[in-house]
Amino acid sequence: MAASNSMGAIELRLTDSAQLFNNLDPFPFRERDLSAEAEQYIVEWAEELPKKQPIEIVVHLQSAATAAPDPAASIPDAITGWFRVREREEARAIRQLFHDGRLAFMIGLAGLALCMGLIWLLTKAYEGPFMRVVQESLVIVGWVVIWRPAEMFLYDWVPLLRRKTLFRRLADASVTVRTS
Repeated sequence: MAASNSMGAIELRLTDSAQLFNNLDPFPFRERDLSAEAEQYIVEWAEELPKKQPIEIVVHLQSAATAAPDPAASIPDAITGWFRVREREEARAIRQLFHDGRLAFMIGLAGLALCMGLIWLLTKAYEGPFMRVVQESLVIVGWVVIWRPAEMFLYDWVPLLRRKTLFRRLADASVTVRTS
């Protein structure tokens, strides 16, 4: 495979259309999985393109002799369909992350409340420098318990959204197949 990064185009030069697809996938072109190498190649080049520029994928087939009757007609649908599925998977991952985040937040909030309640009880019952260390330790534990849910809501969704947006751009890409 070779690529050109001009004018928002990703170019693939293939000797056979089968190079695009997973060899172990038994389905016809339109329903086949892209090979991991082909997907990685396309995604890496797409990440380098300007975010607002539409993407064009140009597949150059050096050999028109393949098992499929007309592989050139099936390739565009297969590529865009694959990335449409990947976009839906990322959307599902974002929904799952927020679902898990809400659950983790409830558990974390309960843990923080428990730690704060213990601090309040210990403050009423005991005094002294050792008890002060225990109280401060419980404050730290309480905030550590809430850290992961906060991290999920503040940061973890960003790369998922970035990939979902990239996959949407690839699903909307103009795919051209040229045989030589």
